[in-house]
Amino acid sequence: MQTWLVTGGAGFIGGNFVLDAVASGIRVVNLDALTYAGNRDTLAALDGNPKHVFAHGDIGDAALVGKLLAAHRPDAVVNFAAESHVDRSIDGPAEFVQTNVVGTLALLECTRDYWRGLEGAAKEAFRFLHVSTDEVYGSLGDSGAFTEDTPYAPNSPYSASKAASDHLVRAFHHTYGLPVLTTNCSNNYGPFQFPEKLIPLVIQKALAGQPLPIYGDGMNVRDWLFVKDHCAAIRRVLEAGRVGETYNVGGDAEKPNLAVVKTICALLDTRSPLPDGRPHEALITYVKDRPGHDRRYAIDASKLKRELGWQPTVDFEAGIAQTVDWYLDNAVWVARVLDGSYRLERIGQG
Repeated sequence: MQTWLVTGGAGFIGGNFVLDAVASGIRVVNLDALTYAGNRDTLAALDGNPKHVFAHGDIGDAALVGKLLAAHRPDAVVNFAAESHVDRSIDGPAEFVQTNVVGTLALLECTRDYWRGLEGAAKEAFRFLHVSTDEVYGSLGDSGAFTEDTPYAPNSPYSASKAASDHLVRAFHHTYGLPVLTTNCSNNYGPFQFPEKLIPLVIQKALAGQPLPIYGDGMNVRDWLFVKDHCAAIRRVLEAGRVGETYNVGGDAEKPNLAVVKTICALLDTRSPLPDGRPHEALITYVKDRPGHDRRYAIDASKLKRELGWQPTVDFEAGIAQTVDWYLDNAVWVARVLDGSYRLERIGQG
């Protein structure tokens, strides 16, 4: 049985990844700092499962990371741990640099030292997989898509910090030989997403009959990737990706933000109508655009498809319906999130 050290495994993508990995027979050591977006409730199904070991701590804590590596002898490290919200990065970039850059560096150093101590087949098979974002590439015009060769051009403190972490991962491969893999994904959606992000935020505000804020004209375009498809892509890259390579992961689902919000509204009109009979779309409110708001992202995932045979299996129409239904069916999870300090307000005013 393989063992993976997964960082940030109580977050949205990391939590889904841990649940799927354990279900597939992997033993997971899950290191998470449990910042506001980390949620142990996401992992409730793993309570008492011997294949899931949870460790509360920070990737920047070298002593803790070293202890976990020595005790559990993982076959791979998968790094999801990151600060990930653009608005908050505009207000407080230092926290993003600390976690995404300094923290990733500490994790890389500990992993390098652990890997150097491995021998034979264990050393040959070991992998460090770094999960990143398409935002490192900057903004696209009306056509084209990001490939793995697109030059980095980050436009927010968040994307700059992720770009820096990507470069560190690459450097540790070329300088020290650490067997690394990097994935750059498009916008994820699905179960267990913290409601600061567009889709769960709109669902919760719409259910509460509150205004649905749309930045600018609402025509900023994103490629939407169902989180379970993303998790499957990461597992496939871990299994067969070429060491030192980057793989873009996209959902083949470009949508303007306004179209996404209107789709959610239409689904809720049939599933949870407003008491006054108005369509949820009537709640849409346009607000001032945020600084550095990239106009369009689009991912070319042909390398991943061609080399490793991965394909997204959930189209946007099916995925967004599943997502809305999940939030309707999991009101207790949502309520426990909202029982904390977050109240659906805009986090980071930019």
